[in-house]
Amino acid sequence: MELERTRVDVVHCAKTYADGTRGLQPTDLTVEPGEVLALLGPSGCGKTTLLRLIAGLESPDAGSRIAFGGTDVTQLPIEQRGIGMVFQHYALFPQMTVAANIGYGLRIRGTDAAEQRRVVGELVDLVRLNGLEGKRPAELSGGQRQRVALARAVAVRPRVLLLDEPLTALDAKLKESLRDELAELLRRLHITAIHVTHDQQEALAIADRLAVMQAGRIVQVGDGETLYRTPAHPFVAAFLGRVNRLRRDEAARQRQVLPLGGTDLPCPPACAADTVLLVRPEDIEVQPGPAEGDGWARADVARRSFLGERVQLTLALAGQAPLQADVPRDHPARQGQQVAIRIRPEHLMPSHGAS
Repeated sequence: MELERTRVDVVHCAKTYADGTRGLQPTDLTVEPGEVLALLGPSGCGKTTLLRLIAGLESPDAGSRIAFGGTDVTQLPIEQRGIGMVFQHYALFPQMTVAANIGYGLRIRGTDAAEQRRVVGELVDLVRLNGLEGKRPAELSGGQRQRVALARAVAVRPRVLLLDEPLTALDAKLKESLRDELAELLRRLHITAIHVTHDQQEALAIADRLAVMQAGRIVQVGDGETLYRTPAHPFVAAFLGRVNRLRRDEAARQRQVLPLGGTDLPCPPACAADTVLLVRPEDIEVQPGPAEGDGWARADVARRSFLGERVQLTLALAGQAPLQADVPRDHPARQGQQVAIRIRPEHLMPSHGAS
């Protein structure tokens, strides 16, 4: 089934509510044709407000502009924008069969019966629901219901597909399997999609690019790997994964080193201005025994937590808050032991002045 691939442009788009609350600060965003973009952030960050503005469910402030494929849709109601939506609970009609749910939008648009059957048949194949056309939602698994909701949303050939926290209501195990399935389905549909979520793993698994939001603003946009490895803001570093904060005084900053456990680690140029540096737990190397050789620092294992696929070590060092280090599950370090740790300079990230 060929779907339109539409570019979405959000230009200086803001939302102020009647009581004066700013739901969205002036925002610019471009979603490329056929791209899956995630709006990612904690509750209250403005991601759902932005989605509702794009959908036409909310009116933006004066001066805002939203365009689909170069056509200004800012003043158009939702039914004229060519939007497909998938909600948190899928909102399927319980009394209707799978086929009737998928074809609902076509039916209310007056599409003739033969065309309805053709489109529904095509989508049943595409989302692998063959043999379930006569079932009702209560007879389906969570994954099958998700596929019905997606098929129903795209049956009317929307220009843009919007997904509002589609996996939130699921338990962790089911969420993981449906996340991967949703990612594959969106790739197969080749439709421009905007996906709202507060779940970092979900955004990383599903989206081509992420727009990380905080306090009504987009803080950074990029592919998941770039945002994770080179965050441009401490909020992005902390929200996409976990970080340790390492402190140094002004004298160490001037010397461009990080004093750590009896050694001075050289700092990369990107961290030159910072007295607080960031490092991810998986980027701390840990070896049993005392520190020997260049670049190795001394630490004590204050706690060892076995987490199944990995072990988390809490490390105590003089002059620093306890550090979290992730090591392989068979790592020999035990609570109370002294260990040697190393952080390669390229793994240190700037905090951009955050304390």
